[in-house]
Amino acid sequence: MHFNLQQQIDAGESKTLEFKRQLPKGEQLAKTLIAFANTAGGKLVIGVDDQRQILGIEDDEFEMMDKIASMVHELCQPSLMPSIYLETLQNKTLVVVQVFRGNQMPYFLKYQGRDQGTYVRLGATNRQASLVMIHELERQALNQSFDEQIAWQTALSELDLTPLIQAFEQVGKPLNDAKMRSLKLIRQQDGIDYPTHGLMILLGRYEQVAIKCARFKGTAMTLFLDKKEYTGDLFNQLEQTEIFIKNHLHLRGEILGLQRTDTFEIPMPAIREALVNAIVHRDYSNSGRDIKVGIYDDLLNIVSPGGLPNGITLDEAMHGRSEIRNKVIARVFKELDFIEQWGSGIARMQQICQQADTPAPRLKETGDFFDIEFVRTETTSQDESSEKSSEKSSEKSSEKLPPILALIQSNPKISAKALSEELGITSRAVEKQIAQLKKDDKLERIGPAKGGYWRVK
Repeated sequence: MHFNLQQQIDAGESKTLEFKRQLPKGEQLAKTLIAFANTAGGKLVIGVDDQRQILGIEDDEFEMMDKIASMVHELCQPSLMPSIYLETLQNKTLVVVQVFRGNQMPYFLKYQGRDQGTYVRLGATNRQASLVMIHELERQALNQSFDEQIAWQTALSELDLTPLIQAFEQVGKPLNDAKMRSLKLIRQQDGIDYPTHGLMILLGRYEQVAIKCARFKGTAMTLFLDKKEYTGDLFNQLEQTEIFIKNHLHLRGEILGLQRTDTFEIPMPAIREALVNAIVHRDYSNSGRDIKVGIYDDLLNIVSPGGLPNGITLDEAMHGRSEIRNKVIARVFKELDFIEQWGSGIARMQQICQQADTPAPRLKETGDFFDIEFVRTETTSQDESSEKSSEKSSEKSSEKLPPILALIQSNPKISAKALSEELGITSRAVEKQIAQLKKDDKLERIGPAKGGYWRVK
């Protein structure tokens, strides 16, 4: 979907858009353009402030454009070739610097070097890339995926392939050596067969290959009623997670003709699609991070680490664009009929929910994580109903609030740093928003900076 510049500015800063009142210092400008080139591309618009007001530029336009080109040439490596042009909005001139996702990643600040000077875009902020991220960018530039690479530390003979063989047998397909090679589950080096990371992941041989499930009381993470952690092969994890979810969702009965049909408040095929999406597209290269499934009174939340793969935007994903982060996992899941066709998962979730007359799932990219939320449509048990009612009324009142106020209302002791991470904006931008809300008499601080809390008026 194409939006003109005015519509983009109205939507605010994002993964692909940043505003500056005036020409930033060279390093600041270079960091933003490098982050765009390493992520999903983007536009830096000069002449717009943090409140989205169009101020225009006061300096000579063409002199500024030459200065930008010179800064980029001096500071960025490999060379970036941004498109620098003028746009007139509200009779004011803006300078737009547009960079597309590069094919020579990683891009970095020349004087800082690759390891220290590589930046990526997370939400509306530029973040210094870790070595894990840098290696992922290098793989993307070579069109390789982490799961296609050889897992040198493990001998193929050490692995029990039974879960994988059984999964293929269930769909009537044999899993022989030739098939394992074509799916890149094994690769040969110097006449010896080695497992790939993809095979190790499918068998659940890494600590980060896990799904953590929790049923929380109420609508926050403060108190849990049940929790489980599933490890082992991915097929077992998927099955056990589905059972956990079913145990904590309500059934609703419907009379069709002479027969009663019981269905879950959220259609299970849509949940299964979301779980498969999380398993196939999450980032496995970064240890210590796993998939989390949270069930609250009001929603079911599935969070996978890694954000959207290979720099695509949420809008592109919503419109069916498919980018595969884990090629081995994806091929296997397609072969086993977990995936119908590339890029159809989100559309199928929405279609299934629509047919079941339940709310469409909410999708969001928060920093380096991807979130899918399903709204629960059934009430909880009678003894929780009054508590639920008060939670719902406060939730409804917060729906109309700006995101920052909604977060503060749900957690009055939330820190500025946590707000920055949740909203995907800089700490400075959070401080500005808070200052404006206090000025508008919508927010007040009770008690000291440390140990106090916020009150939404």
